[in-house]
Amino acid sequence: MTGGDGQSLAVVVFLGFAAVSLLLCGLAAADVDDPEHFYAGGSAAFGPIGGGLAIAGDYISAATLLSTTGAVALDGADGMLFAGATVVSLYLVMRILGEPLRRGGVFTLGDLLTDRLGDPSVRRALGVVCLVVLTPLLLVQLTTAGRIMAAMFGLPDGALNACTITGGALMICYAAFGGMRGVGYVQILKVGVTLTALLLLAGIVLARYGWSPLALFNAARDQSGAGADYARPGLHFGHSLAGRLDLISFQATLLVGAACLPHITMRLHPLRDAVTARRAVGWAVGPVAVVCAGVVVAGLGACALIGRDAVRAADPGGSTALLMVTGALDPVAGGPRHSMLFAIVACAVFATTLAAVAGITLAAASSIARDFRGRPAHGAGSRSAAREIRRARVCIVLVGAVAVVLSAVLADRGRLTLITLSFTVAASVLAPILLYALFLPGYSATGVRWTAYGTLPLIVVLLCGSPAVTGSPVAVFPGHDVHWFPLQTPGLITIPVGFLLGLVGRTRSGAVRQHAWQSGPKRSALPVPLRPWRPGSAGRPQETRFEKRG
Repeated sequence: MTGGDGQSLAVVVFLGFAAVSLLLCGLAAADVDDPEHFYAGGSAAFGPIGGGLAIAGDYISAATLLSTTGAVALDGADGMLFAGATVVSLYLVMRILGEPLRRGGVFTLGDLLTDRLGDPSVRRALGVVCLVVLTPLLLVQLTTAGRIMAAMFGLPDGALNACTITGGALMICYAAFGGMRGVGYVQILKVGVTLTALLLLAGIVLARYGWSPLALFNAARDQSGAGADYARPGLHFGHSLAGRLDLISFQATLLVGAACLPHITMRLHPLRDAVTARRAVGWAVGPVAVVCAGVVVAGLGACALIGRDAVRAADPGGSTALLMVTGALDPVAGGPRHSMLFAIVACAVFATTLAAVAGITLAAASSIARDFRGRPAHGAGSRSAAREIRRARVCIVLVGAVAVVLSAVLADRGRLTLITLSFTVAASVLAPILLYALFLPGYSATGVRWTAYGTLPLIVVLLCGSPAVTGSPVAVFPGHDVHWFPLQTPGLITIPVGFLLGLVGRTRSGAVRQHAWQSGPKRSALPVPLRPWRPGSAGRPQETRFEKRG
């Protein structure tokens, strides 16, 4: 892989990806003439193959590539468990929620719950929860895109804000002009680019160790300095009781939360029928499984070739391990930025983050445009289709502008904490709401509000008192240690609380309805005369009909 100018290749691949993506969004924009096409035109037009690949593209994010690779390099078996949970989570959402979430005229979770429960008051609660889930993810992805762009072009740290703005402008164009269909095209293109890069990288790593995964794992374990602990769960959080509970909490949060992310569920609504939903499972899960396998190989290669201490020194969370291993595999004069392998992998990571940002932006803007305006669940209501789409595009521009500003202010601070917040809210709030609304008879809007407004404050309080904010090298304030809650991921507490509050809200709403029925005016069955029957009129002659009268 040596030879050639890696930076020139990076520029060419980046410009090519951006140009092809904009072209695809432009082609999709020609069909975006009503809200049905703008919000849901992606999966409905692709069929099972394209729909499954688009879902896989939305599911693969910067955390999948960078954070999971770093977890494998630093923590061995723990990182492999994280990668496995990512694949299992997508399989669960496709098998359990794929068919129930499929519904015509439904574009957001607020639409779905309004249509399912028959109560539009749930819209605002769902809108608040979706924004709390999507905003941290958007900030992390956008910051990552800016850093990868600066690394590809060899720009100094002072150019990070300019790169972030450039990435934000591209994602606004993708989402605003292409809508769901255009973003779907970009996601499918991203899956192809990411699979190619990771298969190439994993192949080179395995070739170094005679194509033996066992030899690769043994080399990584020897270079980790952790000995047998590298091969058993618990290295990341420790082997104490609190560490074991933290590992269980993180796994449960990742498994449940990743399955309920709004930009993933949004792509399930327009699937044509149950057969399409079932056939899309393999096309969605297969690419994600291959990507996660490549990530595991890359993480082990980073530990074996670079060393666990060197990876941790570069970044306490290990998010640079994927790019560092390319320099070890393809050492060239001038540093890793001149490596052809570095250019290919960096472009794949940039394409992944940029496409994920576009999908998250579209989901957040759709929630603002529909769930905070009391909009009906089906169609555009009484307003014109053009006005509906124009409002959605304005929301996309506003979301993108705010995200760019916040990303520039926060920089890279608290990246893992933001991801933890998103997944914990998805697992503790969205999962109970969706499962109860779809499968529990008698669930009502009161249960939705109890789960949303009761669990969100608890998550914030526990997270602020956890090592994710203070007391650890990857915390928001690593120089301070005032944490009082021992778990970095509070899902072990908040997930059961979310499900419990949903049941309590359902019980209270049932009690209120029962009380209203018992205390209301008595009803009696009185004969109500009908119009007399005349010969030649339809129906049979009747004298009276009994009906409930208040």
